[in-house]
Amino acid sequence: MEKFKCSKRTVSRLWAETKNNKALGQQYIYKIERSLAHGVSCSKTTVWRWIQQGLIRAHTSAIRPDLTAPNKLLRLRFSLQALEVDSILRNLRFRSMHNTVHIDEKWFYMTKGTHRPLFGPDGEVIFDEKIGIFPFTQKVPAQRASKNRPVGTMVTKSIESVTKEVYRECLIQKMLPAIMAKWPTGASKVIYIQQDNAKPHITNDDPIWRQHANQNGFTFILVQQPPNSPDTNVNDLRWFRAIQSFPTQTSSQTINQLIEVVHKAFEELSPNTLNNVFLSLQECMVEIMKVKDENSYKLPHMKNGELARADALPLNLEVSQDLVRECISYLIEQRGNHGA
Repeated sequence: MEKFKCSKRTVSRLWAETKNNKALGQQYIYKIERSLAHGVSCSKTTVWRWIQQGLIRAHTSAIRPDLTAPNKLLRLRFSLQALEVDSILRNLRFRSMHNTVHIDEKWFYMTKGTHRPLFGPDGEVIFDEKIGIFPFTQKVPAQRASKNRPVGTMVTKSIESVTKEVYRECLIQKMLPAIMAKWPTGASKVIYIQQDNAKPHITNDDPIWRQHANQNGFTFILVQQPPNSPDTNVNDLRWFRAIQSFPTQTSSQTINQLIEVVHKAFEELSPNTLNNVFLSLQECMVEIMKVKDENSYKLPHMKNGELARADALPLNLEVSQDLVRECISYLIEQRGNHGA
């Protein structure tokens, strides 16, 4: 303790975290092998031999949709608007995003094929900020009898077409109550719900939404992320991919079983994973500022694991003031060029 100039409690905590991280890493590798073995219909031993021989390797598919010129400007402006001035250090950094909920839809298949966590002073999770995951399903009577059920039995079916009405009902009847039930005491009750520009999504001025947007001291505001920019939403960036790996390891015969598996995957994902995804989001925004009107950038690796073990993982990334000035000048120039 004298050597590291810290308390016995801190040493014990760091030692426990290191052992836990090692165990989680081994467990994660095992899950990858198991999932891949299941996907290619072979044993885990065979998969491990392929990895050792270099026949297969990890690959990350970057999100690179087609962006129009206006899309790129909106994406850049959106990234700049996520910044704030640190009143103490007098530098520019991303807002905490603690009152921003990211929502999106995701298909999960039976066949093969929100907010950041709040941690206490000793690393305990105060609020994991996983609001909920809600299936778009409905109960309908079975049209025909089978060996498993008689005709007329209520069965779960997926809603094939998510309309504005279905989406609005999910927001109002499921999302808002879940947020209010889980929201930590003392946190801001002005909450921004970020969504993409899919056709079923409603806007903040939707009249029915407005009737429910202010309740129990909460103010809910729907905001649209830039068009064709899934890299500005944590769900598309990495979160859904993390959840998706779990159902592929379990065989689901019914929709109810699939829902159970997806919910279990959602609950078991570590809050640290979600925290890292939000940092990845901020890294993406920094790269967006650097490339401006381009659509190709390489996401730098912060080595979050090493920083966390050294208790040096930032909550929000700092951004160079020179880069921000450069981006603002670029936006002004483009506005002049296009007469907007």
